[in-house]
Amino acid sequence: MLKLLSSRQIRTHLPSPCVRVTAESTSNPLLTALSSITGLARRSRSKPGFYQRVFFCSGSSKDGPGEVVEVEMKSDKVEGDGSEASNLSAIVPTNPRPEDYLSVLALPLPHRPLFPGFYMPIYVKDPKLLAALQESRKRQAPYAGAFLIKDEPGTDPSVVTGSESEKSIYDLKGKELFNRLHEVGTLAQITSIQGDQVILIGHRRLRITEMVSEDPLTVNVDHLKDKPYNKDDDVIKATSFEVIATLRDVLRTSSLWRDHVQTYTQHIGDFNFPRLADFGAAISGANKLLCQQVLEELDVYKRLKLTLELVKKEMEISKIQESIAKAIEEKISGEQRRYLLNEQLKAIKKELGLETDDKTALSAKFRERIEPRKENIPKNVLQVIEEELTKLQLLEASSSEFNVTRNYLDWLTALPFGNYSNENFDVLRAQKILDEDHYGLTDVKERILEFIAVGKLRGTSQGKIICLSGPPGVGKTSIGRSIARTLNRQFFRFSVGGLADVAEIKGHRRTYIGAMPGKMVQCLKNVGTANPLVLIDEIDKLGRGHAGDPASALLELLDPEQNANFLDHYLDVSIDLSKVLFVCTANVVDMIPNPLLDRMEVIAIAGYITDEKMHIARDYLEKATRDACGIKPEQVDVTDAALHELIENYCREAGVRNLQKQIEKIYRKIALQLVRQGAANASPVLDVQAGKPNEEKTEVAEVVETSTEPVVTISDEQNKESSLEAKVVHEDHSSNQIQTPTNQSTDSKNAVRIEKEIEKVLVDTSNLADFVGKPIFHAERIYEQTPVGVVMGLAWTAMGGSTLYVETTQIEQGEGKGALHLTGQLGDVMKESAQIAHTVARKILLRREPDNPFFANTKLHLHVPAGATQKDGPSAGCTMITSLLSLAMKKPVLKDLAMTGEVTLTGKILPIGGVKEKTIAARRSEVKTIVFPSANKRDFDELASNVKEGLDVHFVDDYIQIFDLAFRCDQSEEKSLDEVHAATLA
Repeated sequence: MLKLLSSRQIRTHLPSPCVRVTAESTSNPLLTALSSITGLARRSRSKPGFYQRVFFCSGSSKDGPGEVVEVEMKSDKVEGDGSEASNLSAIVPTNPRPEDYLSVLALPLPHRPLFPGFYMPIYVKDPKLLAALQESRKRQAPYAGAFLIKDEPGTDPSVVTGSESEKSIYDLKGKELFNRLHEVGTLAQITSIQGDQVILIGHRRLRITEMVSEDPLTVNVDHLKDKPYNKDDDVIKATSFEVIATLRDVLRTSSLWRDHVQTYTQHIGDFNFPRLADFGAAISGANKLLCQQVLEELDVYKRLKLTLELVKKEMEISKIQESIAKAIEEKISGEQRRYLLNEQLKAIKKELGLETDDKTALSAKFRERIEPRKENIPKNVLQVIEEELTKLQLLEASSSEFNVTRNYLDWLTALPFGNYSNENFDVLRAQKILDEDHYGLTDVKERILEFIAVGKLRGTSQGKIICLSGPPGVGKTSIGRSIARTLNRQFFRFSVGGLADVAEIKGHRRTYIGAMPGKMVQCLKNVGTANPLVLIDEIDKLGRGHAGDPASALLELLDPEQNANFLDHYLDVSIDLSKVLFVCTANVVDMIPNPLLDRMEVIAIAGYITDEKMHIARDYLEKATRDACGIKPEQVDVTDAALHELIENYCREAGVRNLQKQIEKIYRKIALQLVRQGAANASPVLDVQAGKPNEEKTEVAEVVETSTEPVVTISDEQNKESSLEAKVVHEDHSSNQIQTPTNQSTDSKNAVRIEKEIEKVLVDTSNLADFVGKPIFHAERIYEQTPVGVVMGLAWTAMGGSTLYVETTQIEQGEGKGALHLTGQLGDVMKESAQIAHTVARKILLRREPDNPFFANTKLHLHVPAGATQKDGPSAGCTMITSLLSLAMKKPVLKDLAMTGEVTLTGKILPIGGVKEKTIAARRSEVKTIVFPSANKRDFDELASNVKEGLDVHFVDDYIQIFDLAFRCDQSEEKSLDEVHAATLA
């Protein structure tokens, strides 16, 4: 409710809001409206220029009156003869009067119509129209007609138009502009012109009658007056009171509306019903068409109704605005309150000594870290820490430099300066641990024990750089972990395979966003000791990109003379890495840069022979896989024959990684079979009817009699193709009972009941293919008896050793047709070896058989299977010579003979590499006699006894020795290669 105060009392009781008028008050616009509408404002009838002051209270508080505003109001005439009193405008009168203007300039309004009593700035882009407005203002006739522009046909008036459409409105002129104007507009007084901006004040309604001129557009108008109305009509009063009440509610939420009221009353005078309707429509946020309807409506009651609808909508919008503002204010005030409380809590705790600020707490934390080991930290590092701590206290906590300094101190104080783990130099314990974790690898274990023995004698151990090279799956990474456990050192592993950024090794500069130290600093922080074992994996696969060469960065890290003062780019202080034991792994050492390889002690791991793989599978792989699959040992029995066949025909590579995969595959299928059998054996008794072999869900049991216990093989006929056949061994003899019904005739079908309690799945050579599929590898020996022109050689591969045959056959023979054709994807080195072998073979044949013109008159074809495999290397020279001489002399070589060695033009045998791999390949092919260069005798002697056991090895340094050994066979067994192939086909 509006609360109104005055200097004197009104004795009559009024049903409308009470307005009290006094001479000491200042004017309030809304009070003026109320007083004008209700007729309660007292005016002096004797003095036409009487001024009154009105106090208006707009508050609705229960505690007392709200804000009191003083309004001054001037009255000119008194009501008489029942006619409506008219109030003159506060605008300075002009001569002639506004109603005398019947022809005016037409100003287009693009956005909203202009209501009487309101200001509106517009922009006039037409120079002629602007000049005409200035001229009329100079002639003391500052009036023009303001008319709203109609929307273009087919456009939505609710859609906001852009600047382009505005420009098109300003371009309208003459007849086109006249057709786009609404008929009803407002007579506007031109108050000021600043550039192209014109300030208008609305006076009264106009209606266009006709166009007078086009440029600038001038129109004839009629001045419109409101239709007569009864000011005492209750409906009109009620409608006006509802408009006032709604405006009052809106005024509470928006102070801007109060300014509208004040400005309106200054220029239009007192409120009455028509002016109240105009005021409500003008300040509402309705679209221009609805406002134009109010402007065109001359019936006061209808105009009030239209205005009431608009202000009601405005009230709803104000409520939404208020709710949005309240929600945002609550959110902001809640956050501010929480922040204020936190700050107060910090201040209270700091005052009581319970808590310090962030910077003090951080400094205390960093000092607490370094205090116990301050004596072990180098002086230069301590100096840097102190400088950074002082810098931290001077920085603001919100600055970016503060975070950089805090992170730097966090890394620097977390490093384990002088903190070493207690090493264990017990050689017997180390031997036990290494044997527990790995089978074989005697040379690697010996080197580790040597390192431990030296450390025990010296009382301390120095950092070393060891490189374990070998094919995949031989256990290089797991050896590094075992070494750490043996020495009681912390273990840290990181892979450099594909690494192309030097910053991963040396760290980033602190100036970069998100900078971090290198891997070695991260390692020391994680392990907490200064003497860990660091395993650098895949060092032969280092990359190189735009960010530098990591291999060159590793030179400082892996150099025992330099890593005592390793400098990380992030920390920018020296770190002692001399106590760190580095273990690197590589598949091929040839891929490691020579300067880096020179800093390492390479230990080659050639791979495992079949016997070693058998022990590894039994003692390590099978046990771990069985536990991982949840299978008990008494449920599975994998025979040695099946395991041997699995190694020979499926897992022939040097390592045991593929062997582990195949064993896991077997146990997964066994687990699935046991689960299926458990579901099928939900009933404890199984009936098998022999007379119904085609009946669904019938299991046929075949009883196999043995000397110890019966073995029952069960196959489901319904799932015959997909199920695996397995032998089920019954552990309990009493559980195997074949019951024959006594009450059944001899012609009836016998039912066999098998009670299953504990079943064991037997995997042997007969059903191994059901678990792992068809064999991948076949026997490397193609010939039982080596034919003429064929010799077995030994080769080294990244997967271990392998045997390969060198085959030579005759293409054509004729005078002077001697030539050599090579196939088998041979590399350049191997092609040169073939040419050298051809020359040496001709030389030896000429010495042994001077009358034999075989090489001069025969075109030969030398092939090295398999053709899909690329081959290269010099060690096949002696094998090629022997193959060529075998064909020339038509003599086969010694049975079960394999050889390797590089041959010079003079027939000398040069040393080769991969002795262990080639020896393993020879054992796998059941070779009995091997020929090695004499220079490799020491390498062979260092091999384990189980690798070279049962082999007849000959060491030669001249090819004549190989010739005498290879062709000491019985001549009665001579067969050509074509004859052997023909016999094989037959």
